[in-house]
Amino acid sequence: MSEKLENGSGKNGNFFINFNQDFSSLSVVSNNGYRLFSVQSVDRVDEIFCNNDQDTRIAERLFSSSLVAVVSKTEPNKLKVCHFKKLTEICNYSYPKDILRVLLNRSRLIVCLVDAIYIHNIRDMRLLHSIKNLAENPLGLCTLSMNSHLAYPTSETTGELQVYDAGNLSQRVKIAAHASPLSAMSFSFNGMLLATASQKGTVIRVFCTKNGQNLHEFRRGVKRYVTIASLTFSNCANYIVVSSNTETVHVFKLDAKVLEEVERINALKNNNDEDGEAENGSGFSITGLISSAASYLIPTNVLVQDRAFANVQLKEAGQKHQVVISKLDKELRIMVACEDGFLYVYDFDEEKGGDCKITKVHDLRGNLHGVIEVDNCGNDLDVPMEQSVAVHKMTTSVAPATFAGVLKGRPKDRMSVDSDKCRDLIDAVQIPIKNTIPLFDDAQFPPVAVVAAE
Repeated sequence: MSEKLENGSGKNGNFFINFNQDFSSLSVVSNNGYRLFSVQSVDRVDEIFCNNDQDTRIAERLFSSSLVAVVSKTEPNKLKVCHFKKLTEICNYSYPKDILRVLLNRSRLIVCLVDAIYIHNIRDMRLLHSIKNLAENPLGLCTLSMNSHLAYPTSETTGELQVYDAGNLSQRVKIAAHASPLSAMSFSFNGMLLATASQKGTVIRVFCTKNGQNLHEFRRGVKRYVTIASLTFSNCANYIVVSSNTETVHVFKLDAKVLEEVERINALKNNNDEDGEAENGSGFSITGLISSAASYLIPTNVLVQDRAFANVQLKEAGQKHQVVISKLDKELRIMVACEDGFLYVYDFDEEKGGDCKITKVHDLRGNLHGVIEVDNCGNDLDVPMEQSVAVHKMTTSVAPATFAGVLKGRPKDRMSVDSDKCRDLIDAVQIPIKNTIPLFDDAQFPPVAVVAAE
């Protein structure tokens, strides 16, 4: 008999937990709706929003802004972009098929379907480009970097992938990463490195996104195949942390020399972008010279490591874990968000590595104290008024569906760049001031000049 929790979820999950782009926030989707949490320190996790819509399927927050992308179970092909502070729906889009994954950064919003990817300008939600007729991708496997590099699989039978520049809407490099189909991939924070894993789960590879060069191979084990559940870089790009359906989380450390060489290639490429395609007196283009130089800068022998730098032993195997490495209380920590509804925090020794010890456990299954937003009405709430927790219901009637309609053609009416909804989008994607003002202070997202799109 399965044990039932207070919120109606089973013992082994029905909690879908995702970190935001810089690992400072969590979204927790369960059978009772979704909640947003802010990770302040090892000992402090604040619940900042709670929505009791049991129909929620996907909820993705943009950094620490008030913007959240939501997909429901009853309308799995519709994306709603909401402002949860104002309790309003800014806009929505409908797609030909079910939405499998939503990715956001401060300039792009990516929607992944089973055979297509849609790229939106997050400042006004205009559809910029669609990539259609892709290989079947039932997991919605794709990843987006902060500089809008996008990677997605291009084959159902092999581990081939395409790196796409979603900022400039142009293809970059195609990489034959693995012999078997891909199961996970992730960019470093600056988009210069891409880590991949196949369905076998025995080897993690790291590629340079400038030229597709294979730089690193980490072997997490060859005795048995595993299913990779989470694959992420630390923000500093020095480490990769990997979880699977086993009871062990592996942390791999990248070689500093490889990172230095990639930085040099990036500097050469940036100089080329500034100088243009000017040719020297011999008729050779700068682009050609850089491509030639890159082959010498990057080692031809791939660096292979057979052992993880550090490990985390989980309490049991078989559950899905989202795992990241981030700074908490000025030190790197490993955060493990489990589908059982708990967030586990482990210490991490940057010098010695080794076994990591658990330091804190946060229960995310129920309401927490410290909710920042409070509903003053209280009339339609099921929770007692004496509790310091308020349940919010996202009101879809406040803002009409400006972008409704299947994406087979251009919507008839587009959101005006002078509208309040568009200003909400633009304000939300500005880089916030870190750790100096309250989360929902209006000064955090100052207004900016709005320029009409061409």
